[in-house]
Order: sequence, then structure tokens, then C-alpha cells
Amino acid sequence: MNPESKMNQLAEYVEKTSQDTPARKRLMALFDADTFVELDAFAGIGEDLCGVVTGYGYVGDSFVYAYSQDVTAAGGAITKAHAKKISKLYDLAVKTGCPVVGIFDSNGAKLTEANEMLDAYGEILAKTSMVSGVVPQIAAVLGTCAGTSAMLACGADFLVMTKEAELFLNAPFVTNAKGEDKDAGTADFAAKAGIASLIADDDDAALEEVRRIVTMFPQNNLAPAPLFETAENAQAAQLIAKAYADIDSMCAKSLVEAVADADSVVELQADFGTGIVAALATVSGAAVGFIANNESNGELDIDACDKATRLIRVCDAFNIPVVTLVNTKGFKVTACPVLIRKSARLAHAYAEATTAKITVICGQAIGAAYMAFASNANTDVTYAWPTAVISAMGLEATVEFLSHDKLKGTTDLEQSKQELIDEYVNTTAGAFKAAENGYVDDVIAPEDTRAAIIHAMEMLAGKRVSNLPKKHSIMPL
Repeated sequence: MNPESKMNQLAEYVEKTSQDTPARKRLMALFDADTFVELDAFAGIGEDLCGVVTGYGYVGDSFVYAYSQDVTAAGGAITKAHAKKISKLYDLAVKTGCPVVGIFDSNGAKLTEANEMLDAYGEILAKTSMVSGVVPQIAAVLGTCAGTSAMLACGADFLVMTKEAELFLNAPFVTNAKGEDKDAGTADFAAKAGIASLIADDDDAALEEVRRIVTMFPQNNLAPAPLFETAENAQAAQLIAKAYADIDSMCAKSLVEAVADADSVVELQADFGTGIVAALATVSGAAVGFIANNESNGELDIDACDKATRLIRVCDAFNIPVVTLVNTKGFKVTACPVLIRKSARLAHAYAEATTAKITVICGQAIGAAYMAFASNANTDVTYAWPTAVISAMGLEATVEFLSHDKLKGTTDLEQSKQELIDEYVNTTAGAFKAAENGYVDDVIAPEDTRAAIIHAMEMLAGKRVSNLPKKHSIMPL
């Protein structure tokens, strides 16, 4: 054995595997400076460079594992060695309890490896599913993400895409030939379908969004969430006043921004289920998941239910409080039976969640929507603004049902109906009556909303719940 020749061989290997590829550049952008350590750099080097770079490092104060597919190495083709490197990363994540970030950019699997490739894919899918809810998983699609890789990316807790990225299970040219949506596979298509959590302009912007999400979450489901030094939004008072002045058309996102810490709001799935605003943010430095009804976009539909359910499940898995800001006339009036299942799934997610659950009824909370979002059974603390209304049915329908005789013979039907609605709200369905009956814990001034939420979060910080022993619940899917 010639030591010098071995050192020369090592130098050759290092030179070959340290090329300045897009995969490495992306990992450098993800991790803090000088913290990335590569793993298995020489894997697959006998034939060619392996189409993925794996390793670990720091993102803020979070220790993170990450892999980045290397499209310059045989098109990023997923081989057995490629899959093995990713699989090993998940094993380490389980052992150490740390988040995993996957950066996808590959033209697909290496078909010459046939069944070996299928087995390797199956192993990764199984491991990503097993660690779901144990460590945070974030996917960044920065190029092409096809076939089984699309399933892997979609299985992450959050999926970030660039505008030019592609994500598809079946090749768009195949589905297009069948006359299906011509935009299939695009980032815009994924956003509107609720698959992509965020769409960014370019790689750097996408990875910055990944960094923001990672730093908000705890390392794992048993670790405490990080705390940040933050300040109240300087425009909070104006935003709250504007929302209170016109509840029927209040902007849910603006209300979230008023309650949350300044510049901390990360809206998720903005183009999907627009009847709901879902966001991550911090309140007094602690991470929070926000669900807010966007009344200006109408009633709650199937997509809105899915959007809210997903965020609740993710937040509950990592013990991040869920704050719900309610203002909705209820679920969409439709004969579609799917909405029954989706609304039941939403209510199930709220009921099953053991994390802190705080609700503020700002406007209307009607029928089944009240029971899902704001009932005492589904929340720990429920506050109401003076404008809050809790009713079993819509206000007009209730008045017509209860006061039909009073409307007979009126010369101004609309005015009479409005007077009866006001009377019904003031005597039966209003915030103060709800507080008298114990349906809400307190009626608060709108400008006190942030303070009330902070106090509730502090009170619930030590919340402990023991559920009935079971393998898992049977969620309506």
C-alpha cells in the first residue's frame, strides 16, 4: 500500500465530488454559513456521481438534515445509491430527532435498475411516512419533480415551489393528450390544487421561505418550540379598527397580521380554499398556527375545509397552538356530499387536537361552523368581540322561521326583516347573551385581542391531555 498514492486518490475523489453544482449551491443557501457537512460524498462514485447531495448543518438555531438532488449528474436520475443516501438521512433524523429538508430537481428514476429502484422508492416512502409528525419535513421543488418523487414531496408537512418548477405524478404530455388541464404540472396548478404551500420567484426566495418555516418549528414532536424576540405590528390598531368597522367584509389576513408579531406571518396555500386564511406566525415570540375565516370570499367549501384541517394536524403534531378567528355564515349551501365528509374531517381535526386551541369569534359563527370552530368542546378558550353572533341558522332564515307572522303585511319587508334580525341578535344570538350562557369565556374589545391571546397562550403553556388508548382515530377521509 502506497500512502502517497492513496492520498492522491483521495484528492481526486474530493475534487470530483466538490464541484460547484446547483445542488450544492442550494444547500449552501439553505444552511447557515460554514455549517454544512456532507455525508456519503463518495457514494456511487465508481460509475458516476450520485444524483443527490446529502448532509446536515444549522438553519438558525435548528439542526437540520437535508438532501438536494443534483440534476447535473445523469439528470439527477434516482438510482439505488441515490435512494440509499436519502434513506440513511431519514434514519439519522429518527435517531437524533431533527427536521429533514428535501430539495427536488430530477428527471426521474434510472429505469435500467428496474425492480431495485422500485424497492428503494418504497423504502423512502415508508420512512417519510413513519417520521411524519415526529420531525418536521419540508420539501422544496426547484426543478422537475416527477412520479414517485412527487409523492415524496407532497408527503412533506410543507411544500415550497419556484414559479418555473414542475410537479407531476403523470407526465403532462400524457395528461394533455387526454384533454385534461393544460397547466398540469406547473407551480400555478399545484398552488390552486392546494399541493404547494408557497410559491417563490426563484431558488433563493424559495429556500428563504424554507428557512423561515424550519426556524418556527421545534426540532421534533417532543422538543419545545423556539422563542423569538419580536414586536407588535405598528399598524395593529388601524387594522383592528378597520376590521371592526366593517365585519362583513373584513380581510382575514390583515386581522392575522394585526394580532401576530410584526413581519412574522407566513400565509400558506393562498390560492387554495380562499374562504379560509391559513398561516404560520409568532405571537409574543412563540409560533402559532392561524385559521381565519375570509368572509369576503364566501362560505366554507371543500377546499377551505381541507386547508384548515391540514394546518391543524401539522400544528397539533408539534404542539404549536392554533388560534382561530371566526367570521363565517357557515358551510357552503350545496348538495355535494363530499362537503359532508370534509366538514366532518375538519371538526374531527379540531376535536382530536391536544395542542392549545384559542378561538376569537369576531363576526358570525353560524350552525355547524360554530360547532367545528368555536364550541367549548373543540376549544380551550373562546373569546368574542361585541359584534359576535352565534346562531343555529343564518340570521335571515332564523327570523323568517321564528317571526314569520310579524313580517306579514309589512309595508317595507327589508326594513322589518332587518329590525327583527337586530332584535334577535341583541336578545338571543349576540356576544353578551353567549357569555351569559357560558358559550364564550369573555367578551373582549377588539383592540384587546392580541393581549387576550397572549394571556391564553401563557395559561395553556403547560396543557396536558391524555386521550383514550387506541392505535389511531378513524378520520373521515
